[in-house]
Order: sequence, then C-alpha cells, then structure tokens
Amino acid sequence: MHEDAFHISVEIARRLIWTQFPQFADLAIRQLPTSGTEHAVFRIGSVAAAKFPLRPSKEATDTNALCRQFHSMTELARISSVPTPLPIGIGLACQDYPGPWMVQTWVEGIVATPESHCRSHCFANDLALLVNTLRRSDVEGRTFDGKGRGGSLPDHDTWMAKCFARSESLLDVSRLRQLWARMRELPAPRSLVMSHRDLIPANLLVRDERLVGLLDGGAFGPADPALDLVAAWHLLEKDCRDLFRCHIGCDDIEWDRGAAWAFQQAMGLVWYYDQTNPMMSALGRSTLARILSDRCD
Repeated sequence: MHEDAFHISVEIARRLIWTQFPQFADLAIRQLPTSGTEHAVFRIGSVAAAKFPLRPSKEATDTNALCRQFHSMTELARISSVPTPLPIGIGLACQDYPGPWMVQTWVEGIVATPESHCRSHCFANDLALLVNTLRRSDVEGRTFDGKGRGGSLPDHDTWMAKCFARSESLLDVSRLRQLWARMRELPAPRSLVMSHRDLIPANLLVRDERLVGLLDGGAFGPADPALDLVAAWHLLEKDCRDLFRCHIGCDDIEWDRGAAWAFQQAMGLVWYYDQTNPMMSALGRSTLARILSDRCD
C-alpha cells in the first residue's frame, strides 16, 4: 500500500514474538487479513495480537511514541463503553525488523463495514453512547498535539489541493472543491474533548446489531469535538445519522465540522488507495456520497 512500507512475514513475526514474549511461545501465530493501512497485525493464539508499523516514519520507529500510545490505550480502556485492547508490551527492533512494535490483548468481534450496520438503530445508539462516553473523559489541561485531523480545518488546504489534483479522473472534483471551500471556513470549536480520532469502520467491532469493540486507540487524546462525528458518514445512512446526531446533541456548526473532517479523510482514501487497498478507497467513495447526499436534502 505504501512505497516505503516495511515487509514482515509470519515467520519473522513468529520468531520475534516467541523470543521477546516467551509467555506466548506455545501459541500459534498467524497474520490477519485486514484493510488497515498502518500496521501488519498477527494474532497470537486467541488471547493477544502483535502490531507492526508498516511505514518507517519517525513516529513509527520511535519507542517513546509507542509508549505514548501505550498510555493512551490504557486511558481509553478505562472509560470506553465497549471493550478495547489493552497494551501488553513493546517489542524491540532487531535485524529482521528495524523498529519497535506492540503486543496487545485480543478483543473478539467482526470488523464493521460502511454498509454492514448503516440502517441499524441499535448500532447508531451504541455509536453515540461511545462518542458521548469518550467526550465525558477529563482533558486534564492537555491540548491538541497537532498531528493529523482534529485541529484547524484550513491547516489541511495543501493536502486537499493534492487530493483534488490526484482525483480528477476519479471524482467530480469541481463540485468537491466548492464544498471544501465552504467547509474550511467553519468556525473553530470553543473547546476540545477527548476523542478516539479515527472512528472508521475498520476500528469498530460488531456482533449482530451491536457495537462490541473499539480498536486502534493509540491516538486517544484532545481534539475538535466534531472529529469523532466522522463515524456518522463513514457508517450510517440518513435516518441513522439523524438518530446518532439526536443522541449526541450537537449544533449545526459542530455537525457540519464533523462532515468536514469526514470529507477531508475520504478525499485522501479514494485516490491514495485506488490501486492498492480497494476497501479503503471504496470507504472514501461511500463517505463522500453520504456527505453530498446530505447537501442535496
């Protein structure tokens, strides 16, 4: 998926896990087929999983960064309305793999898709409960860390210009440019809340019609209250989006900023993963379609 991606085979992962976490030496190791874009994930028996960053960015190869994720995951697990993985330990770099990696507990469930629960009122209720629960956690004086989404919308203008340029043959770019021009002018939030910061389908586990798990909590931290609202356009059709919004209780400006963050993410997904990760590219398309549909109502 990325030109600079690490490659890690199941044989290397098995050797690293068994060597550095000997408590798992008698458990089978198998790679999970996921649509994730940041990690290669290996299941350890039925009790744990190992996550190896795919890209050699400074953040991915920084043990201190993984330690911060360790803390964020632990904090998230204390307050989440559904189970979320707890960190077990950090693996060390070696000749076979040049950066640190993490082992965490396993949470059982089926990964959601953009369509799997899009008309489920039970799921919409569970999703709203999760967001409201995270929001009630104390920010404790912390500020936005400046990484990724959740700060100022206009800070993403350069990225969006690249997305529009790369999407000319894929999307109605003229209409999408006009929409971003309006979205980027939305007023900033008055205050921050604690946010998961990436509520996409791949990070939500379901069973029947219920939300039963939350993944990838390493970025849990202060952000725009609208950021976690992206889930409404990634996962829900109109009537369930309305129900979700009713439970959240946000005003028009915050709701529109949520659509703007979902739009910013979706624009990147469509072109970047067009040839390498069809599921993520399709997520971008379905999210954009829902956002545009709202503007036509």
